[in-house]
Amino acid sequence: MAVVGLDHVQLAIPEGGEDQARAFFIGLLGMREVTKPETLSPKGCWFEGGGANLHIGIDPDFRPATKAHPAFLVDDLDELRPRLEAAGFATKGDKPVPGYARFFTVDPFGNRIELMQRL
Repeated sequence: MAVVGLDHVQLAIPEGGEDQARAFFIGLLGMREVTKPETLSPKGCWFEGGGANLHIGIDPDFRPATKAHPAFLVDDLDELRPRLEAAGFATKGDKPVPGYARFFTVDPFGNRIELMQRL
């Protein structure tokens, strides 16, 4: 037995936050929404982009993930950073990681998001 891949990452949001999630993950990060299976709750939403799968679930006791986070690879970090900042999302650099440019931001709910570009 061995792990053969990563299927998805799930982030929690508060009840009713799906439209804000769509505006951030589709409108700013360029992901696309995919249909959830009918067997699952109609609440929440799923996104994908560049092989990354993100599931957004509703948590009635929501608290943002401020340390744990997904790290998305992007193709133009220099274009993305000012777009996020113009939309009101602060960005913050961190210690260098060899082979990558990167920074952190938060989604509309305070969940930590890392954005990386291979150099």
